[in-house]
Amino acid sequence: MAINISAVVLLSILAIIFVQKGGLKTGHAIVCILLGFYLASSSIAPTINDVTKNVAQMISEINF
Repeated sequence: MAINISAVVLLSILAIIFVQKGGLKTGHAIVCILLGFYLASSSIAPTINDVTKNVAQMISEINF
């Protein structure tokens, strides 16, 4: 659950930055948000969740 909340916060911050400074239009951001909701309710959602968890686990195992 903590990873999901962190990802939501990170992606929200990036979306805000892109809207303000990166030239992303508000309409494009809304389309991306709607796409996220539709993907979350689709049959591919478990696969996306597994890939995200695996990538987060790989990143956490990197020693600097």
